[in-house]
Amino acid sequence: MTVRNFLNLSDAGGEGVAAMIADALDRKKARAGWPKGKSDADAPLAGRTLAMVFEKSSTRTRVSFDMAMRQLGGSALVLDAASTQLGRGETVADTARVLSGYCDAIMVRTDDHTKIEEMAEYASVPVINGLTDDSHPCQIAADLLTVIETGKALPGLKWAWLGDGNNVLHSIVEAAGLFQFSVGIGCPEGYDPQARWLDEANARLEGTNARVAIERDPARAVADADVIVTDTWISMGQAHAEEKLAAMMPYQVTPELMAKAKPDAVFIHCLPAHRGEEVVAEVIDGPQSLIWPEAENRLHAQKSVLRWCFGQIG
Repeated sequence: MTVRNFLNLSDAGGEGVAAMIADALDRKKARAGWPKGKSDADAPLAGRTLAMVFEKSSTRTRVSFDMAMRQLGGSALVLDAASTQLGRGETVADTARVLSGYCDAIMVRTDDHTKIEEMAEYASVPVINGLTDDSHPCQIAADLLTVIETGKALPGLKWAWLGDGNNVLHSIVEAAGLFQFSVGIGCPEGYDPQARWLDEANARLEGTNARVAIERDPARAVADADVIVTDTWISMGQAHAEEKLAAMMPYQVTPELMAKAKPDAVFIHCLPAHRGEEVVAEVIDGPQSLIWPEAENRLHAQKSVLRWCFGQIG
């Protein structure tokens, strides 16, 4: 049987991600009001163990994957790379082989995307991208779920991104190509996303009315948008913070900028947020903000990512 890895959204494709979202909606509804630690009625991953490898700090990814395995009837192991042999020079390939003998799947949160590709190449169990410098597909699966819960259908929507052209944006752009929605990318020169993500998405969008495009004017980026998204401007380990912050300030999400979107537009942010930098408190705590349901949906979406990796859906 072919191993199903989830390194990017396109590994599952539009149909696979849609199946994940449908499954997440059903499972979330079925356990409404239950204690968080209670297993789902069918416990579909009973007996399965997930190894979670962290080379970057984490709150939502760590807790949501751990709880996802518990609710699915399985278990999870947390491995800090600094306190394992990875931190002492053992290769990613050797680690992949070893963990495959102990656990049923591996989730990795790291920097260089080639590390997770190497892990997937040498592992004999599913490998899941919990975040790399290139992409963050688990976050966007949760974001898609959050937007769909508002009653919005993805095709034909306009998403607006404000800020740095980073890994989260890459996965949003990838989702746009899979689900046929537009993305207006408001970012300053010198901080663009990688061109290949835009090129691949626009190739998929050919023949539709949707388009992914960079806008230097933040007002143009958010005009008539259904979804406004931003992220921390200074990522873990980045230098030159003062210069970058100065370039980003025109793209700060404010009530004035939100007013240029559609009246029913929603605001999402993957968190952690730096209030007063990429977004002001009035927006992040305001009525259009969905950041708390979005954060919770990391759990529900990742349960379905796990089930997809084990061939139970899609």
